[in-house]
Amino acid sequence: MSAETATQTEKQRLVLVTGPSGAGRTTAIRALEDAGYEAIDNMPLSLLPRLLQGPAHQRPLALGLDVRNREFSTDALLEVIEDLTARDSIDFEVLYLDCSDDVLLRRYSETRRRHPLAGAEDPLRGILREKKALQTVRDRASILIDSSAFSPHDLRAEITRMFSLELAQKLAVSVHSFSYKRGLPRSADMVFDCRFLRNPHWEAGLRELTGQNEDVARYVKDDPRYEAFFKQVCDLTTTLLPAYLEEGKSHFTIALGCTGGKHRSVALTEALAQILALAGWQVSCRHRELERAQGAVS
Repeated sequence: MSAETATQTEKQRLVLVTGPSGAGRTTAIRALEDAGYEAIDNMPLSLLPRLLQGPAHQRPLALGLDVRNREFSTDALLEVIEDLTARDSIDFEVLYLDCSDDVLLRRYSETRRRHPLAGAEDPLRGILREKKALQTVRDRASILIDSSAFSPHDLRAEITRMFSLELAQKLAVSVHSFSYKRGLPRSADMVFDCRFLRNPHWEAGLRELTGQNEDVARYVKDDPRYEAFFKQVCDLTTTLLPAYLEEGKSHFTIALGCTGGKHRSVALTEALAQILALAGWQVSCRHRELERAQGAVS
């Protein structure tokens, strides 16, 4: 066995699962445990360094954390995320389970449970407090799953599909759009700048739409520079992904940015995700600024 292979074998895989209460964190942890992960739910943050001491565990780890953790604070969790991301010995990912406010409220009403941050108040107050507290953690997520439309069975199936240790194809690809005004996505492995393409923002009929709209996507594609640029992005991506799979990565994030994160980057993200899916890769899309806008409205 080569030194390089030995290093890859000894690398500890760790998935930190978090998100608002009621979004499916417990279901996700159980699905990961069934998939072969050693799952630990709501372990005190102060014990995490001890857990990771010494050689890598034989099985990958799944750690669940939420606001009910007795040592929980946003700052403490962000420090943990920064520390684990910086460690070369750990293959670390943050899985964030999110859900719309109305669905969370319905779930609490159906189960008649109290929200941990609401006390005797309306559960909606607790939901909004928790989402505000977790926003910066959400922004640091490697993988975001919105469980609003998922049943527990559907969510288990999605987690199994993305994290199964038995799959021959183990590299899950995330394609993100973002706004340069709000900074680069910190989880990105590869970044492309789309700001040189003509901007639909300056077209009155397109300004209020997004890159998911066919008219906006067509407008972006009609830029004379689009075809050559997009071809090179696809060629580079499809050339490198097999190499990262061979290296042992389990997730790879590609980010495409424009000025506002609403039109050009969104259209290119959708187009690239479709190409990669047709090529047989596990692909998910995330539009950071559109998600933030929806969160502000909800």
